[in-house]
Amino acid sequence: MTKRIESTPVTPDQVKKLIVYGREDCHLCQEMIVALKNFQVQVSFEFHVVDIDSDPELIVLYGEKIPVLMSPLTNQVICHYFLDVAALDGYLGEFG
Repeated sequence: MTKRIESTPVTPDQVKKLIVYGREDCHLCQEMIVALKNFQVQVSFEFHVVDIDSDPELIVLYGEKIPVLMSPLTNQVICHYFLDVAALDGYLGEFG
């Protein structure tokens, strides 16, 4: 007899929460934040910004790759440096 493993369903609200890793005085980070806010007019999602300078591990992980747009649900990097609208749209579309 095979043991069935139940997976926890992913809710749309979980998918639509994103993280931007960046720095306070980073012009590319500010540009991505503005682009995300503009994209929110078309597509419903939330994001919050994490300053990598507040955590030495984040500095090691992301260093000069910032800004990094990431899914906290899947730990998937969606894009970095500039907002890739197609990549974000594709990520959000994966979950319906």
